[in-house]
Amino acid sequence: MGLDIRIPIGSLFALLGALLAGYGLLSNPAIYRRSLGIDINLWWGVVLLVFGCGMLALAWRAARRKRQPHAAASPASSATAAAADSSRSR
Repeated sequence: MGLDIRIPIGSLFALLGALLAGYGLLSNPAIYRRSLGIDINLWWGVVLLVFGCGMLALAWRAARRKRQPHAAASPASSATAAAADSSRSR
């Protein structure tokens, strides 16, 4: 299949996290008095942004692993496979 589900999920969370963190940074600090002065929008925005970036990193790692060719077989395993093939042909 072509699309890894982690790409749209990661993009969505990263975008929403960036928007929420930006709102938390630029909003009036007076609105956070009810939450004991904790800028909850900023903190949850950072959490969402980190999660989204993590999902995108996992998708990138999976795509990179798919593109890499498999490692060449070691000489020992090639010799074992050749011996098994020759014993089957007898």
